[in-house]
Amino acid sequence: MAPDDARHYRRAMRHVGVLQLDFVNVLVPAHFLILWSRLGNYDQPRLEKYLYDSREFTEQWAHEASIVRVSDWPLLEHRRRAWEPWRRDPLKTLDDPDAYLQDILHQVEREGGVTANDLPAAASSPRRNPGDWHRPVQRWALEHHFGRGKLCVQKRLGNFQRVYDLPERLIDEAHRNRRVAQEDAERQLLRQAAASLGIATLRDLADFYRMTPRDVVPRIDELVDEGSLTPVAVEGWRERAYLSDTARFPRSIGGASLLSPFDPLVWFRPRAERLFGFEYRIEIYVPEPKRRWGYYVLPFRVGDRIVARVDLKADRREKALLVKALHHEPGTNNAKTESALDAELGLLAAWLGLESVRYS
Repeated sequence: MAPDDARHYRRAMRHVGVLQLDFVNVLVPAHFLILWSRLGNYDQPRLEKYLYDSREFTEQWAHEASIVRVSDWPLLEHRRRAWEPWRRDPLKTLDDPDAYLQDILHQVEREGGVTANDLPAAASSPRRNPGDWHRPVQRWALEHHFGRGKLCVQKRLGNFQRVYDLPERLIDEAHRNRRVAQEDAERQLLRQAAASLGIATLRDLADFYRMTPRDVVPRIDELVDEGSLTPVAVEGWRERAYLSDTARFPRSIGGASLLSPFDPLVWFRPRAERLFGFEYRIEIYVPEPKRRWGYYVLPFRVGDRIVARVDLKADRREKALLVKALHHEPGTNNAKTESALDAELGLLAAWLGLESVRYS
């Protein structure tokens, strides 16, 4: 039976904790792959409807742009208060940026959800300089309100464009009106990070919600004192580790899965290297002659090891899943890896609506 009801989605999101959004579509947007690695053949539109309509989740700046539990809204309030626009924000060049931003809020109040295309251009458009990121000023304005918490994301359109609306229309009053002191919020965010990671160093825990190691040191000590974290030594790790009080030791780890570049299992590269001896770098922005592994390389896990990395592309015109490169990790059984990978690629191709898997 396909895993397409709220129980499956809720359980997967609880385990992931933070679903980092990335819309590079060489294969499939990375956040969809994160959940496919855990759920298998689920229905993407149905998942999206659940994430945006259930009122259980919201988009926020968390790890990066992410979907988080709506209960995280009050925990991230101090981050919204501290949010600062990009230093070269073109809104600063407008004659009256505050008035323009206020006009946008009034339009949303009157009309409901809007995209950047629904907004009027600014009276004085900023001049573009060489090297500027050429997004319209309307998008900068919406990002400004999103960063400050004046607007939330109602949904994503088919082209991944955000539709923005007021928080009071999207987030229940209990979460919007809850006030959490910054130190309490940081402790809870670290508890949640520890629950998702199981065992982690201080830097691992800090990275989960993009906190600084310096800021989390006192919070970690407090969590140790209350019993939420237990300091432990891990063989081969130079840094002290912390075990979550919610961690459970499985009897065994089976199965196989392709991992998104932004999967919490590998998104903090020093942790991936400590856990698996796996040095990982995504090479999308590396010039082709300098790439070592390929353009869009995914780690491949079998059991409790990462045994290979695979450069994949969905050729939608030819309805084929292209395997552009396969690199085995040292010390692995190549035949077993390839057998497991063939099965996984077949499942992935079917989920993406592709008819074949082609190796090159």
